Amino acid sequence: MLKYILKRILLVIPVLLGVTIIIFLITRVLAADPAPVVLGEHATAAQMEAWRQDFGLNDPIWIQYINFVLAALQGDLGTSYYTHTSVAGEIAARFPATAELAICAIIVASVCGITLGVISAVKKNKMADHVSMLIALIGVSMPIFWSGILLILLFSGVLHILPSSGRIDPLLAPTGGTGFFILDTIMQGDMEALGDALIHLLLPTLALSLYSMAIITRMTRSSMLDTLSADYVRTARAKGLSKNAVNIKHALRNAMLPVSTVIGLQFGSLLGGALLTETVFSWPGIGKYAVDCVLKSDFPVVQGIVLLIAVIFVVMNLLVDIIYAYLDPRIKYGTKEEG
Repeated sequence: MLKYILKRILLVIPVLLGVTIIIFLITRVLAADPAPVVLGEHATAAQMEAWRQDFGLNDPIWIQYINFVLAALQGDLGTSYYTHTSVAGEIAARFPATAELAICAIIVASVCGITLGVISAVKKNKMADHVSMLIALIGVSMPIFWSGILLILLFSGVLHILPSSGRIDPLLAPTGGTGFFILDTIMQGDMEALGDALIHLLLPTLALSLYSMAIITRMTRSSMLDTLSADYVRTARAKGLSKNAVNIKHALRNAMLPVSTVIGLQFGSLLGGALLTETVFSWPGIGKYAVDCVLKSDFPVVQGIVLLIAVIFVVMNLLVDIIYAYLDPRIKYGTKEEG
């Protein structure tokens, strides 16, 4: 098992190295010169040249890349062109908002997706199956930004029952704490702020969870159908066990292995998908911040955010891979067995 884990960890290194190269090339080589954008059209050529010198943009490109990688390994993601503050600090201040949204979205997607998948498998080719698959088809086909706009139009524009933007009423925002508003309001015992935070969280959570819910639904259905036709399930039925006991205790329990893998992978992808959701709902997380920085050509911030998301996604893939190998005894750890 240890050899298997070490091998997977070593495979992560070239992936992350490739990510840094792609990020750097896009923001430093392919993008336009940020000096005129940052300093404005009235800046002189001398001012622009001095600004490039201050940020090391006049160095050879390979030196810039090496400095970027070495600094990133030490936790230094650079300095913002506009605020002149640490990129790592800016990201750390906004990351709890994105993480809170992604966690809530994966919980909603998992609960709804597994429920719909089980119902669809148990009621195969019946009305419930068709309805579940229709919901899954809509979820996987509809872009996040479009579903977000539709939710805003319905619940904010027509029904006027849910807020369309923001994370919480500014007057109720908790001070200090972890940055996770739900956790902070619970710790502070402020139920009014907790309720307001949950209300603001509803629409972006639903919009962000739709795609993952569709994927989980389809995977649960497929895995359940395979499990329901297995010999041990037929044996359990022959023993006279109730339908619910067979479906839940025997079928679902064994069908959850591939589903749990998908859930882990989807959680990693939700952090990237939050970019569009946060923009639509003006959610103050790293996704919206990344979009704002792209428009302003604040490339150090963009590099830092994309690198963080890539690292999280790769780490989630690594953890899912290791957990799957641990839970499934059919996975072989040795090199010869794997071949």
